[in-house]
Amino acid sequence: MLFRRVAVIGVGLIGGSFGLALKQAKACGHVVGIGRSRANLETALARGAIDSIGDDAADCDLVLVAAPVAQFPRILEDLSSRLSPDAVVTDGGSTKRDVIAAARAALKGKVGQFVPAHPIAGSERSGAEAADAGLFRGKRVILTPLRENPEDAVEKASKAWAACGARLSRMDAEEHDAVLSTVSHLPHLLAYALAQDVATRGNSGRLFEIAGAGFRDFTRLASSSAEMWRDICLANRDLLLADLARFEKKLERMKKCLADGDAAGLERLFEEARAARDKWLNPSS
Repeated sequence: MLFRRVAVIGVGLIGGSFGLALKQAKACGHVVGIGRSRANLETALARGAIDSIGDDAADCDLVLVAAPVAQFPRILEDLSSRLSPDAVVTDGGSTKRDVIAAARAALKGKVGQFVPAHPIAGSERSGAEAADAGLFRGKRVILTPLRENPEDAVEKASKAWAACGARLSRMDAEEHDAVLSTVSHLPHLLAYALAQDVATRGNSGRLFEIAGAGFRDFTRLASSSAEMWRDICLANRDLLLADLARFEKKLERMKKCLADGDAAGLERLFEEARAARDKWLNPSS
């Protein structure tokens, strides 16, 4: 057993899966769930993701903050006065610069107990009902340690995520946010945009009736939590705006190919994209 008592603040897909995975691995003695929705916490309790419902993380030796990132300043402020001296805090936030700034402001001298992390795992489903003990198995969890972190705090956080079956790697916060802006935040933005555009057209009913697998696959991300992705996009807006500008240039290039009837140019773009994706999916081929 790695941890005697674990607190999960925000028992949704990530937090609930974390609780289930730790319990399945017999890595903790007790998981207490903390959150805004009593109904969601009751669901987490019924599913075995948590062992009890609580109001704070006092007397816990591991704390996971898995709430939308805009809530971190308040959560960490509340946590600062209740955090045990030997406790380690980690998180599941999809942005790291804002989360780290919030931690430094709220935890002050205790910030060394906070080891930022981001599990590259999830789905478009949300809430405790979506929790899955195998969610992190074989998936990457990126740690973005602070200069204030003692190595034993990083080791404890690493062991917690490893017990969930994750593969661990490290990045600095700036690189993390730049990379995730391109490969995660921008795709979500585009999926929301297309789904919302189709929904607001006069013939939206007909469009949704006829839409097939391509539309479903492209817009799957638009079924994700609107609150969570609102916070992520705003927190990372400087890098996301830069990525969006680059993407707009790519669309303009495609638009020009269409306007000019440039079949060769359009095919070349498509072939380059297909080759890049195939290499990503099958790097050894």
